[in-house]
Amino acid sequence: MVLENKKALVTGASRGIGRAITDLFLAEGAEVWGLSAGEPEDLVARIGGAGGRLHWLRADLSDLGALEGIIGEALKEAGGFDILVNNAGITKDNLVFRMTLDDFRKVLDVNLSAAFALSRVVGRDMIRRRSGSIINMSSVVGIHGNGGQANYAASKAGLIGLTKSLARETASRNVRVNAVAPGFVGTDMTAGLPDKVKETMLEQIPLKRMGTPGDIAAAVLFLASDASAYITGQVLAVDGGMFM
Repeated sequence: MVLENKKALVTGASRGIGRAITDLFLAEGAEVWGLSAGEPEDLVARIGGAGGRLHWLRADLSDLGALEGIIGEALKEAGGFDILVNNAGITKDNLVFRMTLDDFRKVLDVNLSAAFALSRVVGRDMIRRRSGSIINMSSVVGIHGNGGQANYAASKAGLIGLTKSLARETASRNVRVNAVAPGFVGTDMTAGLPDKVKETMLEQIPLKRMGTPGDIAAAVLFLASDASAYITGQVLAVDGGMFM
């Protein structure tokens, strides 16, 4: 179990990629604090099955002041986090000329500003303890852009900039900061896309399949573990070769 005795905080942990990360971390021996705006229906069963190693936090990630307070209390309860995964994200897609300023801001608040706030609180403690790994969930959209997703692409590109800057600031204290950039992944977020859109996307992927939440969770596990001890400031694309 590569994360035995490690303590991790995972945002957006109720479903999709965040749930897969949480479950994999638990399977690899970590104690996990999951954070989301709501609770999954099977939370009681999940907590019971984790043998006391799963804790749950509810927070509005767009309310940064309240979020920092909640995480500060969790940090005290945990005695420090070894791993922070900034995974939470939302979409409010539209063409730039039809997108409202509120929809632009909301996506940046949840996807980018919350990651900044969490990294500031948790990262400060990691620096003090001279150990830690922060993983930010970016996207290939943050690297290449995508029509109709200017707000989402901007937030994911911002996470790359945050990752590289924070990595430079914390490396001397043995705190690593990396990003994962998923490609086309089968989640609730992509399930509603028209079949024609899905077919077009699959044509661009050399491996000829969409990714799974488990594919992304495995990459996050690598960056969270000591197997990546000499890696920081990097963006790992997990996209089936879509943009190689």
